[in-house]
Amino acid sequence: MERTLAIIKPDAVRRNLAGYIIWRLGQAGFTVTEMRMERLARERAREFYLVHRNKPFYDGLVDFISSGPIVVMAIEKRNAVSDLREFIGATDPADAACGTIRQEIALNIQENSMHASDSPENAVRELAFFFG
Repeated sequence: MERTLAIIKPDAVRRNLAGYIIWRLGQAGFTVTEMRMERLARERAREFYLVHRNKPFYDGLVDFISSGPIVVMAIEKRNAVSDLREFIGATDPADAACGTIRQEIALNIQENSMHASDSPENAVRELAFFFG
């Protein structure tokens, strides 16, 4: 089993889609081992996205993720990191494969409904950030 982090972002929480996403995760064979809803303070959001600090979209990303409640989850499955990335789809929903979360419900490239760790190493770091 492999563990990874999944975040249901403010746009999906605001539109009451958290339950649907969690149900879809279960249907895809993921097991949620820890979960909570929280609202990230701006400074904590800046810390979480520190890896992107020199990119032009950094401030917008921080503003968005701290704009409302999020649902953070530790999930597990064999090949969880790669399978979750495939499950949510490309960052830009216009490029996301049919049937992925982002293709189905994301609003745009920023309000793209979910975050998923992009590597096993980042999964460890991100899980520790939220779950100690």
